[in-house]
Amino acid sequence: MRNKYRYGAAAVALAAAAAGAGVWLLRTPGSPEDTARDFLAAWTRQDYRAMRALTVDPPGDFDRWYTRFRSDLKMSGAAFRVTGGDDADGSDGSDGSDGSTVRFRATLDGPVRWSYDGSLRVVEHERAWRVRWTPAAIHPRLGPDLRIKAVPSRPERAPILAADGTRIDTPSAPGSVQQLVEGLAGRYAARLTGSSGGRVDLVRDAERVTTLATAGARPGRKLTTTIDLRVHRAAADAMDGVTKPASLVALRPSTGEVLAVANQPGGFNRALLGHYPPGSTFKVVTASALVAGGMTADQPVGCPAERNIGGYAFHNAGFEDFGTVPLRAAFAHSCNTTFGSLSVERLGAERLSSVAASFGFGGPVDPGVPAVRAQFPAPKDDTDLASAAIGQGRVLTSPLNMATVAAAIADGSWRPPRLVDAALLPAAQPRRLEPAVVRALRTLMPAVVTDGTAKGVSFPSGTAGKTGTAEFGSGKEPPTHSWFIGYRGDLAFSVIVEGAGEGAAVAAPIAARFLNGLASP
Repeated sequence: MRNKYRYGAAAVALAAAAAGAGVWLLRTPGSPEDTARDFLAAWTRQDYRAMRALTVDPPGDFDRWYTRFRSDLKMSGAAFRVTGGDDADGSDGSDGSDGSTVRFRATLDGPVRWSYDGSLRVVEHERAWRVRWTPAAIHPRLGPDLRIKAVPSRPERAPILAADGTRIDTPSAPGSVQQLVEGLAGRYAARLTGSSGGRVDLVRDAERVTTLATAGARPGRKLTTTIDLRVHRAAADAMDGVTKPASLVALRPSTGEVLAVANQPGGFNRALLGHYPPGSTFKVVTASALVAGGMTADQPVGCPAERNIGGYAFHNAGFEDFGTVPLRAAFAHSCNTTFGSLSVERLGAERLSSVAASFGFGGPVDPGVPAVRAQFPAPKDDTDLASAAIGQGRVLTSPLNMATVAAAIADGSWRPPRLVDAALLPAAQPRRLEPAVVRALRTLMPAVVTDGTAKGVSFPSGTAGKTGTAEFGSGKEPPTHSWFIGYRGDLAFSVIVEGAGEGAAVAAPIAARFLNGLASP
């Protein structure tokens, strides 16, 4: 009796285990939520083939429903996530039951950033969980004769203004100003255009049924520049009648604000993008290095007509011989032989390179629109150093860069130039010049106008500057660019005329007309 009971119990246990195994073998793998997640992930990446594979008998226009939904909403991106679901009832949907509902949240990017709640019907089909699809799987309000469309609204672009609030992004603005506006409009497009808004409408046959969502457009923000139209007009008027390519840049030394950028003719912004040898205007930098090294404006120096430096004969303009003169006079008369030899004897390549860097050479220039860097390659030998010291050789700069050099003497600090509020630009700190350098250069630069190369030009009182005649090209008598840089009060400027000859003859008179034009009522 005992053995019979033992065998009977074992048989019952074995039968129960077999029944349990049968249930397990018949169970559909995965879950409705898993299938819904895979379906939504494929939708996110626009993989309609994978979506069809997860759908029971997808219609022939399955892909078109989704591509049209995306294009109608002008979608730039989308994300979908499962938010919940009902228990599955095990139905394949063939007996009229509804299967399992899996809820999801859709977040769509486009003219209107929009979220909505939807659901997927998931049923067992051929031993797998599959989506039982209707247009409502896209959005619960969609049907055969309904579409969902975005109706964008775009804000009016905010204006670009001169410093006084005058609008300058108009066809009536001066041509050189329009060049700046084009660069500013590109760089600050997001600020100026704001963001679009609009509506999401449910539509039947082009008629709106209802509005599902709205988003207000964010207006653009105005961009106020540092351009002073009065200063700009004076700059443009000063170049009126000039037949060779020319430019004039004006700055406010105390802030680095660019007040005027004038190019004659238009078409190329040579003021900011032109690369030229600076010629003798670079002697402002060389003189600063010499004074910082202990020289004074009254210190006697030799200014012979010609001097051999490193095996190369350097000479003054016209082979003028001024003998022994104070450094002030050598600067005023722009003695090449003086500054070439002193750069070798007292400075050296490393020291002159360091001082050039303090005036912005080699560093980034970002006024708010594209601008080139001033270049001061490390001199290779004494001849290269002497050439660099007088603004020749491999030294290159732009009118904007040289305006900042003059501005540094006027203010006592080199400041990066800017066309817009400093908060809109990369952080940059002014570099203070040594007080002895400032004192000396404020003696040297006025002497150019009162006693030196620009003595014959009718500048208003209080003007300080430096002429430059920069050789370019090749030949026994290469052509020269005409330069003049300077300052008067809290105004610094730079003038270049391409291939026009001596700085005192062409660029300096333009600078004088500019300053006198500002002085006129």
